[in-house]
Amino acid sequence: MSDLFIIGSSGTKAYRTAMAAISENIANAGTDGYARRTVTTAESGASTSTMSLYIAKANFGGTQVMGVDRASDPYLDATVRTTGMNLGSATARLRWLTDAETAMNDSSTGVGQLMTSMFQNMEKLAASPGDTSLRVTTLDSISRVAQSFNQTAADLKNVSDGIATEATASVQTINRSLSALANINNSLLRAQPGTSAYAQLLDSRDAALQDLSENLNVTISFGAHDSAEISFAGQTLVSGNSAASLSVAANDDGTLALSLSDGTALSAPANGTLGGLFSAAQTVTERRASLDTLAEQFVTDVNAWHAQGLTDAGTAGVPLLSYGGGAANVAALVTDPALLALKSADGTLNGNLLTVTSTLRGNGSVEQAWTSLVATHANLLGATQAEFDTATNRSDQAVAAREAVSGVDLDMEAADLLRLQQAYSGCAKILQIAKETIDSILNII
Repeated sequence: MSDLFIIGSSGTKAYRTAMAAISENIANAGTDGYARRTVTTAESGASTSTMSLYIAKANFGGTQVMGVDRASDPYLDATVRTTGMNLGSATARLRWLTDAETAMNDSSTGVGQLMTSMFQNMEKLAASPGDTSLRVTTLDSISRVAQSFNQTAADLKNVSDGIATEATASVQTINRSLSALANINNSLLRAQPGTSAYAQLLDSRDAALQDLSENLNVTISFGAHDSAEISFAGQTLVSGNSAASLSVAANDDGTLALSLSDGTALSAPANGTLGGLFSAAQTVTERRASLDTLAEQFVTDVNAWHAQGLTDAGTAGVPLLSYGGGAANVAALVTDPALLALKSADGTLNGNLLTVTSTLRGNGSVEQAWTSLVATHANLLGATQAEFDTATNRSDQAVAAREAVSGVDLDMEAADLLRLQQAYSGCAKILQIAKETIDSILNII
């Protein structure tokens, strides 16, 4: 009769544990990174024989809990990390390249359209070179182009500063993940596999790995007790309970530099959010350099055109603009309309104005180069948008595939809960019958 108590007791304990696992699943159905738990049971081989000469013909030992399993697929987990890494890179680049396009401002207040407006004012002035109001308008339009160069340079610098700020935040996230992984590795070595605590540690490990890979293209391997080993660019970042930390700095030109906290220089990341930020920083730096080149050419060309003309007083044209070493420092120098050198050397009143199209516009001109620069950036932004859309779809598919394995289906959990509840009640009924049988025997005695 004692075997009934053992069987019933083992069953109630096992099914209580199984129902607890299902309850945990239901409670964490909306928890990010949670992997569904299941309880594995096996027949108990415990003997119920108590007499040395007794030979059992039917020896039943009930059931026992072998462990708590965590529903996961290493391949699907790795795929989610990879697609998340690609999405992080595309997201960062799309955001900042969009901001760079806004900074370049191809609207009516941007360099390109203001330059076109300046040439239109010069054409109007050529029809009436003695009109003082048209001269003032022309000087003002030249000044507005200079100011637009200033504003565009300032806006692009702000984009570079914003990228550097986000890169710092990304590195902080990376360092937190590295530190968390080192602590989790230490706990995994101390925990017992097959327990709920061990499963919780694996959830935490995978969440940290996901955050890390979304930001940086690290190499991941696994050691004893599922501990994570992390490396990047030939440098070990996490091994056992030891973790390194990274730092990022902005160079004077707006590009970024990555290093270990001890100063060891690292190569630029190729993927993840930080990789996307490095790429965006490089692109914006190139745009700033191109803007400076265009500003310098604009100042040089306009001053050269003006120098070949004569003022009303017959003097050579003075510089209209100064470069100052960059687009941010371009400035208009002339405000007196009488100083405009509109005549040609032969004395034609609008002779110098008639050369504007041949000397300041057309092939190789700043106006044409600006249009090319804006188009180049727009093409890059379009390609990045397409890459972002593709990366988003792939990431969604990878997450869905992993959720099909690791996610919690409330309908299925509810059905399992009812099934286990009935099994638990059956085991409790075994205990009740065993008790009643023993009571009946005692009453007969």
